[in-house]
Amino acid sequence: MDKANSSVVSEFVLLGLCSSQKLQLFYFFFFSVLYMVIVLGDLLITLTVTSDTSLHSPMYFLLGNLSFVDICQASFATPKMIADFLSEHKTISFSGCIAHIFFIHLFTGGEMVLLVSMAYDRYVAICKPLYYVVIMSRRTCTVLVMISWAVGLVHTLSQLSFTVNLPFCGPNVVDSFFCDLPRVTNLACLDSNITEILIVVNSGILSLSTFSLLVSSYIIILVTVWLKSSAAMAKAFSTLASHIAVVILFFGPCIFIYVWPFTISPLDKFLAIFYTVFTPILNPIIYTLRNRDMKAAIRKIVNHYLRPRRISEMSLVVRTSLH
Repeated sequence: MDKANSSVVSEFVLLGLCSSQKLQLFYFFFFSVLYMVIVLGDLLITLTVTSDTSLHSPMYFLLGNLSFVDICQASFATPKMIADFLSEHKTISFSGCIAHIFFIHLFTGGEMVLLVSMAYDRYVAICKPLYYVVIMSRRTCTVLVMISWAVGLVHTLSQLSFTVNLPFCGPNVVDSFFCDLPRVTNLACLDSNITEILIVVNSGILSLSTFSLLVSSYIIILVTVWLKSSAAMAKAFSTLASHIAVVILFFGPCIFIYVWPFTISPLDKFLAIFYTVFTPILNPIIYTLRNRDMKAAIRKIVNHYLRPRRISEMSLVVRTSLH
């Protein structure tokens, strides 16, 4: 890291979502509730998948990993955003800003590949059911998860390779609630055209390629089911429609921000909320609450942990009344 980075700009100022104190107080409670729901919901899914033997299948193994990534993705910037709603001076150190860039691209890059893996799992289950157990073995699922983390790591390190050495010699105000890469690189004291091209090549291609794979897999699944039965087609479409909605909400903002980073819009920071907050809360709803087996397993887990406590409380009341 050169001297310009360490001596001139030691911290960045985050403007957040708004400047209105009333709105900031509302946002504080609103996003606090959302964050608690994300963490508790995804932790419950992870605990259920790992503890219930009936869910030890490829689909739920990938779902458990998705829930873990969602917790990480929601936690890299959301707690600071919530705390900043009650703070007048919203600053972040240079190293903290670099950490934001590192984690956002690690988790989003990994989640993109993980969503493709889940779509591939559904493709094999529907289009090649006789070979499902052989193709989607435990080893295959583990490899797919490892690939998702490896792609995320390579993706974020390639972004940092040209970001950490950028010369920041004065402007340090980031119009967002976290250090978003296009906004940070726009503050560098050099011609940002080359940097923006690198962002498009890296983030843009990853977003577009994984999104194309997802859409293609869903089309193949729907066509395959349609050729078998129109009734099955309607059922499959009702299931996949919600999945496609989540994919669009996740990939849409990513593609809009990173495929065209040359024009920075005030809308970008609100779009970033979709893949940092809303998608992590939608994933457990879409992939879990509409799943009969998952709901039964969660009910079993809740009863297992709450019923003994209720029984002990009732026995204590009975003993008290007898005495």
